[in-house]
Amino acid sequence: MRMTHGLAVWTMIGCTALWSMAGVVTRHLEEARSFEVTFWRSFFTVVSLLIILPLWQGRGVWSRLPWRNRYFWLSGLCWSVMFTAFMVALTLTAVANVLITMAVGPLFTALFTRVFLRHPLPLRTWVAIVLAGIGIGWMYGTQLSLGDPNFLLGSLVALCVPIAGAVQWTLAQKSQSDGHNLDLVPSVLLGAVFSTLLTLPLAMPFQASTHDVGLLAILGLFQLAIPCVLSVVCVRVLKAPEASLLCLLEIVFGIALAWWGANEAPQMSVLLGGSLVLGALLMNQWLGWKQNNV
Repeated sequence: MRMTHGLAVWTMIGCTALWSMAGVVTRHLEEARSFEVTFWRSFFTVVSLLIILPLWQGRGVWSRLPWRNRYFWLSGLCWSVMFTAFMVALTLTAVANVLITMAVGPLFTALFTRVFLRHPLPLRTWVAIVLAGIGIGWMYGTQLSLGDPNFLLGSLVALCVPIAGAVQWTLAQKSQSDGHNLDLVPSVLLGAVFSTLLTLPLAMPFQASTHDVGLLAILGLFQLAIPCVLSVVCVRVLKAPEASLLCLLEIVFGIALAWWGANEAPQMSVLLGGSLVLGALLMNQWLGWKQNNV
């Protein structure tokens, strides 16, 4: 599948819109809670990818899976952490808190590649890290002062998502430097399998209604499987900073959808702290993009 640059941009925007629907859909569940939510979404992601992958890459996709490649297994483990922690965090705290916490992923990635791969960090990235840290600290401090019992736990669970994501992208870069060509889509499938198996015993006994299972099936197909496949196609056309900028739209879409579709209005401290985080990320990515195009 080949795309023009313009089509890749619009497709990536569509992917971020699909990714952002998890929060508002979760708020409309009736009986499913915590690990059961994660189990059903991961299960339907596995089912969806088992159908999509052969249709997209042919039946030979299974014989080409790098079973002996350690990066493949480590990448799958990272995806499973992201799948599990994200949905559990949504059941504990507000959508805006989860999405803004996840937004620091690119900065974690920059730090990890600096520490483990010795990639130099430009001054703009260090400034962005400091500003984002101030924004997150402000948001956390204000929320804790309000006495929300689940905020800290939910935020710490959500923090597992950008950390695992940073490890994932660091592994991808390391695998390329070692001469491996890591295909991210089969790793997504492996991560969904891990997440399904991990959360199955924790989800018992099942309490989800037919309505809940239907919503989580929609998430598995439309919020994970389809946009993950499309995003892999897009990043073959888009430059990395450009793709990172577009991915930030997930935060905007996610908060707006939860506000509009579930009446979950973010508090002013979250909006202000989140704006500082987003501003720092936008500044860093935009300056990097401009510098690379000079």
